[in-house]
Amino acid sequence: MVRASVALVDEHPLFLAGLSSLLTVTGGYSVVATGRSFADAKEILREHKPDILITEITQPGDAFGTLRDMPAISRRTKIVVCTARTDVDGAVRALDAGASGYVLKGSSELDLMAALDAVSRGETFINQGFAAKIIGSMRESAMLKAAAEKEKLTLREQQIVQHLLQGHTNREIAQNLAISEKTVKHYMTIIMQKLHARNRLEVVIAAQGLPGQGATRYTQ
Repeated sequence: MVRASVALVDEHPLFLAGLSSLLTVTGGYSVVATGRSFADAKEILREHKPDILITEITQPGDAFGTLRDMPAISRRTKIVVCTARTDVDGAVRALDAGASGYVLKGSSELDLMAALDAVSRGETFINQGFAAKIIGSMRESAMLKAAAEKEKLTLREQQIVQHLLQGHTNREIAQNLAISEKTVKHYMTIIMQKLHARNRLEVVIAAQGLPGQGATRYTQ
């Protein structure tokens, strides 16, 4: 039984061939298309609308701009960045741009499969160890900002933050709170402004410093 449809984009043909074989033979995924550029990635999304797109971000072109454009092309597709780029800023920018997973190319097969499973469940995946670097670089400043702003969150904003900590998507939050996705996005904008957060990951990290909030389901 096929677990999900996957598309691959990387400028190195040998890497594409090896990853394609791994996913189909070992992982049980259906590789529906491969490409070697960000232009290919957009075309693949338009034509195939795979469940998951695995892409590198070090290839020529505007990686983060392309990631931001992808939801408008195929909302169903989850993006997993599989990259040799190990700097924290690159990971944060990729997640902020819409990636659901960030996997280093030196990772094990199990890490990649765990990433695909996590994003399929609507969660975010970052390599263990590398996640600690990202969180460590943001946690202190984010929690200090949260402490300064915590009194400003309304009850509805606190409810949305709690759902974020449980790993819920905007659609799930809207359904649980009986409001529209547009309203959830509006609240998310306000929450990010209040917590001085640039993305959902930073909101989650900052929110852990707020009273009454539980642990996050974000996969590390």
